[in-house]
Amino acid sequence: MQTGQPGHQSVLLEEVLKYLSPKPGGMYIDGTVGGGGHTEAILARSAPDGKVLGIDTDAQALERVGKRLASMVNNGRLTLVQGNFAELARIVQNEADFVSSIDGGHDEGGRDQSRPYNGILLDLGFSSYQMDDPQRGFSFSADGPLDMRLDQSQELTAADLVNTASEEELARIFRQYGEENRSRQIAWRIVRARARGPITRTGQLAQLAATGVSYKPSMIHPATRVFQALRIAVNGELERLEAALPQMLDVLSAATTQKTGGDGGRMVIISFHSLEDRLVKGFMRREASDCICPPGLPVCVCGHKARLRILTPKPVTPTSSEVSTNPRARSAKLRAAEIIVAP
Repeated sequence: MQTGQPGHQSVLLEEVLKYLSPKPGGMYIDGTVGGGGHTEAILARSAPDGKVLGIDTDAQALERVGKRLASMVNNGRLTLVQGNFAELARIVQNEADFVSSIDGGHDEGGRDQSRPYNGILLDLGFSSYQMDDPQRGFSFSADGPLDMRLDQSQELTAADLVNTASEEELARIFRQYGEENRSRQIAWRIVRARARGPITRTGQLAQLAATGVSYKPSMIHPATRVFQALRIAVNGELERLEAALPQMLDVLSAATTQKTGGDGGRMVIISFHSLEDRLVKGFMRREASDCICPPGLPVCVCGHKARLRILTPKPVTPTSSEVSTNPRARSAKLRAAEIIVAP
């Protein structure tokens, strides 16, 4: 199965459906709509009456998906919201309030009719449309403005950081977010280059990052880690992921309050670099443990109880076949977990 817009290939699509396990009548959240391939597949698998709340910071992405899946929007199965998954709880509450304002939100017995969500997906990668559009500034494959904003209404751009951050701050960004060994050299080179004039194009930055490094087409481009680091810094990606993870747990836990036994809601997260994967792995392991006290304490004093059951002891990665048809999938790692439901 391959869904989505022409030119965009959804990563680990079959694996997402396996672990998210959408069913007819289910309620699901795609917190990163992107090209809409995962959203479309979830809607197809949960037909005829499953629903998806699709969230994305990129207004252009939402507009494209809204047009292509207009029939799903019109029949109420797909709701699209511009926002960041870091504000997941607020977005979910706003949608519940909106539904309540239309139908009263309660049944004849006065019970709340808001429906809990059965699964949440986060695909932390970027769509081909974002990567291939030089005007967005995410890639150095074609020259364009040094932008990198997912949300175009945001003020801070990559050019702002590159031209105003101190040499020490730039080196920290490249080292911390890009795990770049040449962070100090690159930062030094940038500061001296911008003294002669502002750095405003992706081509300028790529050249500065690659200076002095031998490069062959079969190798990862020497500017790759610098561009990754700036994109993470500009969009606050790690901070937003860290904020979203506990909200995902709480939103899905709401489904367990209405049932005992059986399956709990599921979270599926696809990451594309080690910093993201480390956050997801640590969160899932912590929430799958009954005790999170520091090692060495004779007795548990934290009172923590496991709320998750890990479904992927090791991350799921793309097959060689998928990577051959979609090279951008090569670094993807999928982790999934399920809410524990009381027996």
